[in-house]
Amino acid sequence: MNVMQIPRDSALLSIRELEITETVDVEVILQKLASTEWSSVEVTTAFYKRAIIAQQLTNCLTEIFVEKALQRAKELDDILQATGKVSGPLHGLPISLKDQFTMKGLETIMGYVGWIGRYADSDCVLVEILYECGAVPFVRTNVPQTLMWGETYNHVFGRTVNPYNRYLTAGGSSGGEGALLAIKGSPLGVGTDIGGSLRIPSAFCGLYTLRPSYERLPYCGAVNALEGQESISSVLGPMANSMSGVKVFTKAIIDAKPWLKDPLAVRKDWSDKEYGLVYHGGGERLCFGIMWDNGVVRPHPPLHRAMLITKRALEAAGHIVLDWEPHRHLEIYKNSETIFVADGGEDYRVSCELSGEPLIQSMLPDEGAHETALEEPYVKRLVGPPYHRNTYELWNLHKEKRELRKSHLDHWEATISRTGTGRPIDAIISPAVAYAAVPHGLNTDSFYTTLCNAMDYATSVFPVTFVDATLDHRHPPHEFYNHEDEAIYNLYNSGLFDGCPVGLQLIGRTQEEEAVIAMTEIVDRALRRFEKFHA
Repeated sequence: MNVMQIPRDSALLSIRELEITETVDVEVILQKLASTEWSSVEVTTAFYKRAIIAQQLTNCLTEIFVEKALQRAKELDDILQATGKVSGPLHGLPISLKDQFTMKGLETIMGYVGWIGRYADSDCVLVEILYECGAVPFVRTNVPQTLMWGETYNHVFGRTVNPYNRYLTAGGSSGGEGALLAIKGSPLGVGTDIGGSLRIPSAFCGLYTLRPSYERLPYCGAVNALEGQESISSVLGPMANSMSGVKVFTKAIIDAKPWLKDPLAVRKDWSDKEYGLVYHGGGERLCFGIMWDNGVVRPHPPLHRAMLITKRALEAAGHIVLDWEPHRHLEIYKNSETIFVADGGEDYRVSCELSGEPLIQSMLPDEGAHETALEEPYVKRLVGPPYHRNTYELWNLHKEKRELRKSHLDHWEATISRTGTGRPIDAIISPAVAYAAVPHGLNTDSFYTTLCNAMDYATSVFPVTFVDATLDHRHPPHEFYNHEDEAIYNLYNSGLFDGCPVGLQLIGRTQEEEAVIAMTEIVDRALRRFEKFHA
C-alpha cells in the first residue's frame, strides 16, 4: 500500500533524474538552473517521468501537456544560453497546478462531467504571472466534484489516493497536488483553500504550504466553487517539500505586482522588513500558543505527540510556549458553514444538471460504508437542512462574522498579559486536522482549518513526525464534545495509520504572510535540530 519508494526502486529514472527530483530545496533547483548545471528541459523531463509514475500509482493528474511544457523549457534554455540571464525568479522551474487554474487551450473541468469540453481561450492571471516569472507549468492535478470536500474524487478522473498508504485519502480539495508532491513528482505545486484545501492534503502528505490572507495572491481568471460568494474568499497558495519552495513562490508572485492584473489583489509589496523582523525583532525569543484541543473534536494521539515535540523543540531553542485557549470556535465554524450553504446547494445542482451526473453525497468507496462512518456529520446538525437563505439572512451572517472576527482579535490581543515579551502571542500552533490521513470517505474534520478561513488568518502547515504504532497508543475515552468527536475517537487505530505523516499548522494574523513564513522556518529549524539531538 505504501508506494513512496517505487520511483526510486523501479529503475525507470536515471541516477541524475533521481538526483534532480529528490532535490527538495527549490532554491537549490533554481540555482542549478541559473548556472546551467541543469537545463530546464532536463529538469522538466525528470519531473515529468516521476509525475507519470505518480499518476499510475495515485491517480493524481488531470492534464499532462508534455509537448507544450518541453517547448517552453527549451525556449527558456535558449534565452539563458543566448543572453546569460534568467527569465525571472522562477526560471526553468516546472510547476504543477490544481485543476482550477485555466490555461489557454486546455480544459478546466473542476471535477464536473458537465464541464468537459470547456477549453480556455486565455490564461488566468496566476498562469500569466508564472510565465512572466520564467516558470514551466507542466501538469494539472485532480480535485473532488464541487471542490468542497476534504478528499479527492469525481466522476471524471476518479479517486486520488495517498502514496504513503493507498487505502487512505490524500486529502482535498488539493489532493491531487498532495499526492503528486509527496511522491516528488513536482518540485512546487499550487492549490487553493476555502476551508482547508491546501492544509488538509499537506498535513496528510507530509508537505509545507501557506494559506495566505484574502486576495494577497491573484485568483482572477481561475474557476472556483461557490463563485460569487465573497464573505469567505477562496485563496491560492504554494505546496512543496520545503519551506524554501513556499517562500520563493510567494515572493515571486507578490514581486510581480499582481494588483496590476487582478483588481481584487491587495496592493502590498513583499516586505523584507516584516520577514526580517521575526528574526531580528523577536526571533531570538518568540512566543507561541499551542491549541491542544479546540473544544469541538479532540486530536488523535499522534497529533498530541507532534504538538508535544514542537513545544519541546521550541523551548529548547529558547522560545516561549503557552497554552492557547480556544475562543468561540464552534460559533465561528457554524457561521462559516452556514454561509457556504446559503444558496441551498444551487451552485452544485446547476453544475451537475449540465450533464445529469449525480451530486456526490459521500466520499466512501463503492464497497459500502466503513463501520466508523458518521450517519450525519456534525456540521449538518449545526447548520440544519439546506435551504436558500434570503438576502437579509445572508447579511446577518456577514454581520455575525464581523463580530466574531472582532471578538477573536480581542481575545488574541489579550494574551499580551501572559507572554512576558511585551507582545501578544506571535502565532498559534494547532493540528490542521484532528488525525493523520484516514480511510477514504472518513475525513469529516475541518474544524481546525475553517477557523483560519473565517478569521482570515495567514496560516502555514509543516510536517513534524510520522505515526508510530509503538508510541501512539489510544488515549482513554474522554467526555465527548459531540457525536463526531466520539466517532473520530473510535476511528483511531495506530496500526492502520502507522507510518503516515503528521503535520501541524501555524496560525498568524491577517496579511502577515511574510511573518508566517519566517516563523514557520524558525519552527522547522527548531524541530530538525531537536530531532538531530534526540534521535
